[in-house]
Amino acid sequence: MSEGSAGKVNMAFIAAIVAVATIGGFMFGYDSGVINGTQKGLESAFDLGKLGIGVNVGAILVGSSIGAFGAGRMADIIGRRGVMMLSAVLFLVSALLAGAAGSSAIFIIARIIGGLGVGAASVISPVYISEVTPAAVRGRLSSVQQVMIISGLTGAFVANFVLARYAGGSTASLWLDFPAWRWMFWLQAIPAAIYFFALLVIPESPRYLVARGQEERARTVLTRLFGAEEAARKVSEIRASLAADHHRPKLSDLVDKASGKIRPIVWTGIGLAVFQQLVGINVVFYYGATLWEAVGFSEDYALQTNILSGVLSIGACLATIALVDKIGRKPLLLIGSAGMAVTLATVAYAFSTAVTGADGAVSLPGNNGVIALVAANLYVIFFNMSWGPIMWVMLGEMFPNQIRGSGLAVAGFAQWIANAVVSVSFPSLVVSPGLAVAYCGYAFFALVSFFFVRAMVNETKGRELEDMVG
Repeated sequence: MSEGSAGKVNMAFIAAIVAVATIGGFMFGYDSGVINGTQKGLESAFDLGKLGIGVNVGAILVGSSIGAFGAGRMADIIGRRGVMMLSAVLFLVSALLAGAAGSSAIFIIARIIGGLGVGAASVISPVYISEVTPAAVRGRLSSVQQVMIISGLTGAFVANFVLARYAGGSTASLWLDFPAWRWMFWLQAIPAAIYFFALLVIPESPRYLVARGQEERARTVLTRLFGAEEAARKVSEIRASLAADHHRPKLSDLVDKASGKIRPIVWTGIGLAVFQQLVGINVVFYYGATLWEAVGFSEDYALQTNILSGVLSIGACLATIALVDKIGRKPLLLIGSAGMAVTLATVAYAFSTAVTGADGAVSLPGNNGVIALVAANLYVIFFNMSWGPIMWVMLGEMFPNQIRGSGLAVAGFAQWIANAVVSVSFPSLVVSPGLAVAYCGYAFFALVSFFFVRAMVNETKGRELEDMVG
């Protein structure tokens, strides 16, 4: 956006739009984090073993991978806002059904439905935000998505802790004689309903509208965002960026017609998406309580530790908001990769010293429990000041207009498949070969991600979306 028009930017309206769109991030986080404190309830209600817990926890990831892949394409058909509204409905249905599930099979179906909403929201909210914000502050505003994801996770951790404390445990009876773990899911219906109704008052993405031939509607939205003069210029720029391909966006656009090969920018997007998961962050998000109980923490203290991690994550994301449009995306990714490699290796060392007492209780000797806790939280900070928000920022802005929806579909699908591999395998890895080896693996991928960023990622700070190539 030109400097001359900067004063006409309606930042209050843009901020309101971003606030609504990122409720999807909150739902993403809440739906992902609520499972953290419910695993004892699931075990007792459905008589599950370690594999069964892995399947029930991982069920959301099946829906998420499908939702992410389908949403990218669907957003080019029914619009960005339309996909977000569909996500809100899926979140509501999932919350009600998961809490009421009478069997593992019904619970898995409920979580898959929720996963469809999570996957869709995870890829569409960043795209929508990037398409309605000025280039100069796009990274900052897109990073709000991660703040809301972590806020959702933290909200779920707090709700789980309060409900479990009030009831006397996650499996103890609460209101209407239902156990607390069921209410942990039902509470999600409240923000899901808020999300749906809030979406009714925000506009559709102007870039989607131009792609669909609705230039007057796009001009109206852009005028409200940036003023009449800038709106006319932006419509022309968007039209020109789409003019090279005289067809509506489709999946085959990801293949370079000249070489017949998948565009390099697509591989970069897939790499960013996959490495964000292979560093093991969702082990903390999904299994935080189980993880800390495995090394001797009580359920109550483990749930409090989850809340601490959530608060630190929000603080780290706020730091990213302050830095991302100043120092850029790539430096933050490199700092995060290096920091995660060191802290994950430290956690692996601490867990390697775990001992089992005569009563079967597991503990970390000496100061190793404190070392593990500090290193794990430093890891969470490094992740959430880098790969957590920046991966979504870059996926929302790095693809050219013609392939943005399709690129997000493929990268989002890859992200959730990697998430599933890490999350479903974790309960078995705790048993054999153990936590120390698992964390060594996550540290290795953090190290590799550093070299991937150096070689493959190009800076996008300050560039207009119409100028993206790949």
